[in-house]
Amino acid sequence: MGRRLVPLTLDNLQDLPRSCRSCVFWELDPVSGEAAVKAGTGEMEKESWISAVLLEWGSCGRVVYVDDIPVGFVLYAPPAYVARSMSFPTSPVSPDAVQLITAKIAPGYQGQGLGRVLVQTVAKDLLRRGFKAIEAFGEAHWEGPRCLLPADHLLAVGFKTVRPHPVHPRLRLELRSTLSWKEDVELALDRLLGAARKEPALRPL
Repeated sequence: MGRRLVPLTLDNLQDLPRSCRSCVFWELDPVSGEAAVKAGTGEMEKESWISAVLLEWGSCGRVVYVDDIPVGFVLYAPPAYVARSMSFPTSPVSPDAVQLITAKIAPGYQGQGLGRVLVQTVAKDLLRRGFKAIEAFGEAHWEGPRCLLPADHLLAVGFKTVRPHPVHPRLRLELRSTLSWKEDVELALDRLLGAARKEPALRPL
């Protein structure tokens, strides 16, 4: 089984699930996001957002392939590029951190350590760029596939609550801690990254 991780670019954006390619929950403010959904321009807006972040800030995602099949991804960026982040009661993200926007490992590929490799790759990238941590807005009462990750799953892989809230706590993971992760966190990562969206596979449509 051959696996590889590559930076997310406009060339491989189509390897994300269709629903993720057209989702602009994080990329646009609530009003603009709703307008994009109604107009059916979500995919175009997503592509425009990826392009702008790549040009102005650099790499903002990773895609993992197994035998050339896209089976997972992670998306991250400084909060200045994440319009929705300021809509949360526990914002803003700390100035020394990058926001974990969303992530996913396809159900059939969990339990293979891909989640750990994915997050460690992001950690190494961000450490080289001078960041100390990654933060995320969790969902305290997660009930199904959404754009937010379950807060309890984030806690299970080492995130700590830095701003408590009954619905959307803000959590933080010190990046250096990810570089020494052992296999005992793989199951927790599988649960975390497998919870974002329930889709049978991450194949291009």
